[in-house]
Amino acid sequence: MDPRELKYLLALYSLPGMGQRHLKLLIDYFQSSEYAWQQSDLWERVPGWTGHDRRAFTGEGLGKGDVERVYENFLKSGAQALTLQDDAYPLLLRNIYDPPYVLFYRGTLPGEGDLCVALVGSRKATAYGRFMAETMAQGLGEKNVWVVSGMARGIDTWGHQGCLKAGGKTLAVLGSGVDVVYPRENRGLYEQIIASGAVLSELPLGTPPLAQHFPARNRIISGLSRGVIVVEAAEKSGSLITVDFALEQGRDVFAVPGPVTSALSKGTHHLIRQGAKLVEKAADVLEEYMDDAAPASARELNLFSFSQTERSILELLQCGTVHFDVLAEQSGLSASELAALLTLWEIKGLIRQIPGKYYSIGSVLSEN
Repeated sequence: MDPRELKYLLALYSLPGMGQRHLKLLIDYFQSSEYAWQQSDLWERVPGWTGHDRRAFTGEGLGKGDVERVYENFLKSGAQALTLQDDAYPLLLRNIYDPPYVLFYRGTLPGEGDLCVALVGSRKATAYGRFMAETMAQGLGEKNVWVVSGMARGIDTWGHQGCLKAGGKTLAVLGSGVDVVYPRENRGLYEQIIASGAVLSELPLGTPPLAQHFPARNRIISGLSRGVIVVEAAEKSGSLITVDFALEQGRDVFAVPGPVTSALSKGTHHLIRQGAKLVEKAADVLEEYMDDAAPASARELNLFSFSQTERSILELLQCGTVHFDVLAEQSGLSASELAALLTLWEIKGLIRQIPGKYYSIGSVLSEN
């Protein structure tokens, strides 16, 4: 991103009350963060700008010196920023219903071909839960699978540690600014994660870990991942919010069974009864994805392996470039089902996405 544009993007996002939705509205309308900053008197004319008076965001406003200060603090933090316009923005996350317009991270993010699986669970993990989280994550890390979690106490912490123990890569999605370590005792883990993977957040730098940040954070954890593993969850566990997002996004859900006498088994056993795949070891998860790990061009493409609905979508795309809404209408799939399918095909090289949510046949099908 152009440094000047980044500077004003950070300034806009630092305004009290400015969230991701309003930030995206401004950038989409003015086509420049600097111009949006300069035209604050016109913000209320932006389509979709509801519920907020301009003064609610700007108040006295930030002066030129404040803009520079925000930018300097960002540079000193060691963080980097990505927007939806950047090619490096994670592909799976880009295609969820409500992707963050801007992401902040420290470290190195997964590449387009990397497999990411989330591992979440109770903050009050038992010895059994800690063991299962660590060994499950270790098994995934040994197979070069990125383990995505939230660096919270309990299952999250043991999942990150297990992956690191295997020499693997792990990604922590924070409910605070990317420069704020929470819980504090995870400072060492935070630094290890940055060294081998990344910490990431949609929140501005310096944002404290407030309770209201965590449910929205969970949509990013599932959005980055092909599947979500739940290890220990009470009946009303916050981990089940991540599962709800995963289902909306068309992700796979896995659950580790636990002792029937434990209250922390209630949530996972409920998920299994509802259709989540019961998993006891990393291999049970990996068997769902190992065929996808090989490049599509390296495998013989068998069109008969596609369902009738999938074939009808491919036939439409063979006629030319088609918009997402047309594919949804013609296929009868829900928006989340279609988005998940198209994202998988895009990863495999079967199709490619063109700006504006248009799709066309990819290189693999073009060669066949």
